[in-house]
Amino acid sequence: QVQLVESGGGLVQAGGSLRLSCVASGSIFRISAMSWYRQVPGKQRELVASITPIGSTNYADSVKGRFTISRDNAKNSLYLQMNSLKPEDTAVYYCNANFLRNYWGQGTQVTVSS
Repeated sequence: QVQLVESGGGLVQAGGSLRLSCVASGSIFRISAMSWYRQVPGKQRELVASITPIGSTNYADSVKGRFTISRDNAKNSLYLQMNSLKPEDTAVYYCNANFLRNYWGQGTQVTVSS
């Protein structure tokens, strides 16, 4: 069983920065594609950024140049550095691991005030 625990969310003013973290239990982290998703009420969960086991990254157009996804396989940890935050980045952010199936964390709230 894989458990994902996110942290680092909070309230920040527009233009500010936050760093989200996700710690994974279990032994599959190093061989899993990892992603950050976000969701606002009434809308579908959307992919923000993803990173392969060897470090190749992919970003949603809306966050390119502002967000950076990274991973530390030795610490079973995934990160999302979010800079130049905008009010439209407000959402619950979820950590996702994909290996044979999807695993999800409980989510962490990010609120960006204008």
